[in-house]
Amino acid sequence: MVTIDITMVIQIINMVVLMFLLNKVLYQPVKKILKERSEKMLGMQNDVAKFQQNARLRQEEVDAKMSKASGKAKAALDAARAEAQAAGEEKMASIKAEVDEFKENQLADIKQQIGEAETNLKADLDGFANAIASKILGRAL
Repeated sequence: MVTIDITMVIQIINMVVLMFLLNKVLYQPVKKILKERSEKMLGMQNDVAKFQQNARLRQEEVDAKMSKASGKAKAALDAARAEAQAAGEEKMASIKAEVDEFKENQLADIKQQIGEAETNLKADLDGFANAIASKILGRAL
C-alpha cells in the first residue's frame, strides 16, 4: 500500500526541482536552438528565392540582349545581301550596256559592209550581165 509520509513530499519537491532545472538547462536551450534554426532556414529560403529571382531577371536580360544582337545581325546580313544584290544588278546592267553597244557596233559594221557589197555589185552589174549574156549566147556583146 502507499503510505503518505515525508519521503513522498521530498520526492514531489525533488520532481518539481528536477523539472525546473531541466526546463532551464535542457528544454529552453533546445527550444532556442530549434527557433534559431527555423529562423535561419527561413532566411536561407528567402535568400534562395531572391537568388532565383535575380537569376531569372538576368536570364531575361541575356535573352533580350541575344534577341537584340540577333536582330542587329539579321539586319546587317540583310543590308549586306541587299548591297551585294544592288552591286550585282549594277554590274549586270553595265555588262548588258557593253554588250548592247558591241552589238550595235557590229550591226553598223555589217550594214556598212552590206552597203559596200551592194555598191560594188551594182557597179559590176553591167559587166556581170554582159558576161552572162555572152556565155549564154556564146558570143561577145
